[in-house]
Parts: sequence; structure tokens; C-alpha cells
Amino acid sequence: MFETIDRILNVLTRPEILFAISIVLLILSLKFAHIWTRPPIALAIGGFLVLLLVYACLPIGLKAGHAEFVRSLTKPDNVPIVMILGLLFFFYWLSLRKASVNDERIAKGEPPVEAAEKTRKVLVWPDLVYTELIAMVACAVILIVWAVLLEAPLEEPANAGRTPNPAKAPWYFLGLQELLVYFDPWLAGILIPMMIMMGLMAIPYVDRNPKGNGYYTLKERKGAIAVFLFGFLILWVLQVFLGTFLRGPGWNFFGIFEPWDVNKVEPLLNIDVSEIFYVKLLGGMEPENVLLRELPGILLVVGYMGILPVIFANTIGKKLFRELGAIRFGVVANLGLIMAAVPIKMVLRWMFNLKYIVNLPDIQLNI
Repeated sequence: MFETIDRILNVLTRPEILFAISIVLLILSLKFAHIWTRPPIALAIGGFLVLLLVYACLPIGLKAGHAEFVRSLTKPDNVPIVMILGLLFFFYWLSLRKASVNDERIAKGEPPVEAAEKTRKVLVWPDLVYTELIAMVACAVILIVWAVLLEAPLEEPANAGRTPNPAKAPWYFLGLQELLVYFDPWLAGILIPMMIMMGLMAIPYVDRNPKGNGYYTLKERKGAIAVFLFGFLILWVLQVFLGTFLRGPGWNFFGIFEPWDVNKVEPLLNIDVSEIFYVKLLGGMEPENVLLRELPGILLVVGYMGILPVIFANTIGKKLFRELGAIRFGVVANLGLIMAAVPIKMVLRWMFNLKYIVNLPDIQLNI
């Protein structure tokens, strides 16, 4: 029975399947937030997740694959990830629960819960200062106990003759390291993070919807909340999870309970869009002229970034286009397309070994 469960979980944690499951769960969690956030149901879900964790750590299940998972789970430098995942579930439930309660009140014509609390006043002294003092002392105690119980994750000096396999970045950079698998360094390390910061700075200028300011709500801000959660949970937290628990020797993917085989070699027959178009579709040879060779990929990128926003503005995005105007709509559409391009490129790499859409190494334009 345990072997069957392990095989099922290993299949479900293949990156392309786990990615699809994560998106479905995100959609369902938002769609039925008013149901699953009820305390009894949320406790049942949390209990199920705890049972999975207990199953992974039970002595009866500590085979090779389970041992690798437990080793990753208990490494000193991975402790923050485990804490964050647990706290993430709690605060995700808490925020959606408060939003569901407010949405029910608004539907009945009542004000949000936060509106009734605006009249409450708390004195800085002694209430706020005492609270901050207690929090500071508690935090200091936790850090001291943490430092005493867990050894600092320090390794020996760098040695070219003894390279760690796999060589992983600190947990807070694992998402970025995962992006480096699918994009060139200047894209994954510079352009994409820069676009994230620009997108965050642009939010106050492109989103002027007053609804949801100062109180929790989901129905009034479904689109904005869904986009944020997709970017944070799917494109960041999930990447950290993949890099921590599923990336093994040789930076290969392993199932959650699959033994890490240092001799595992997966042939990556990487192909580009130009090869798909000229060789596989037309049955010929790739042109020697670089621009002609990469023309199909260039047209795909231009169509994706230039034509799709126009089509969207004239079809399902008409209402949004009227509300935002041409400039703000263009900013939102292009930022959204760039964000969507990240999972698209990842899925294409997982399923078809697609490496580059446009491959122009002479000018460092490899997309």
C-alpha cells in the first residue's frame, strides 16, 4: 500500500502535473472561498496536510525516497521554508475567511467588519508599546532557541574538486535559480526581477479602483487578487518548493518520494522554434542567415507582445480598456503578458524541451 501511495505522489509531483494541480487548486480556493474557509473544513484540510507530512516522516516509510525528503525537510537552512509554508496556509485561510465574511455582509447591505472598527482607538502608550515589547522579547527568545538547537548551515571553503551535487542557492534565491533553467541569466536575473519591481511600482497608477481599500474583500477585487496570488504562489512559492524538494543531483527533477540517484542522466534534446518550423514542419534545413532563421520566433514574440493586447482590447477586454484608457491598459496588458510568458516557457520546456523561441547569441537576445 505504501509503495502505491508513493508512486501516486511521485507522479503528482512531476513539475508539469504539479503546476497544473496548483493552478486548479488556486482557482477552486478562490471560487469556493466561502465554503472551505469555514473553520471546521479548514481544520480538516490542515489536518490532511499534517497527515501527509506525518506519513512522509514515519519510520515505516523512511525508505530511500522518504529519507531524502526528510533530509531536505530538516536541513537547518530549509527550516524557514517549512515555517513559511505552514504560516502561508494559515494567513491565506485567514485573509480569505475575512474576505468571505465581508462579502456576505456587503451582499446583505451591511458595512464591512473593518468599518465598525474605525471608531476604535488604541493608545500608543501603554497599549502599542507593551505589545511591541512583548513581540520583541518573544522574537528574541525564538531566535536564541533556534540558534542553540540548529547548527548554522555553513559549509567548508569552496573546493573546485568537490562540488556539491546539487549545488543550491539559499532558500530565498531558489525561485530565481529555478528561473535560470528556462531563461538566460540577463533575463532571469535582471529583466524579470526588474519587471516585477516596475509592476509593483505601477500598481497605484494603473489601479484606481477604490473598492477593497481598508477592508478585506474577494468579490469586489477578484481579478486583482487572482493575478497577485498567481504571481506570488505559483510563480514564486511553487518555484521555491520545486527547487527545495524536487531538484536533486544533476539538477534533475525527482518525485517527492523518489530516491535521489546521482547517476541519473536525462537526455535533454533541446530544440528551438526555428528547428521546429524549418526542420520538423517544412522538412528542410535551417537557413544560414541568422535573421531569416529566427524570423518565426521573432514573429511569435512580436505577435504575443504587440498584437495580443490589441485583440484583447477589442474583445473580452473592452470594459477594462474603457476604464483604464489606452496607456494604462497597455501597461497592464504588457506586464500581464510578461508574467504569463514565464509559466508558458516553463511548460514548453518541461513538455517539449523547447529551449529558445528566439536565439540570437551574438547580441545576447535569447528568449
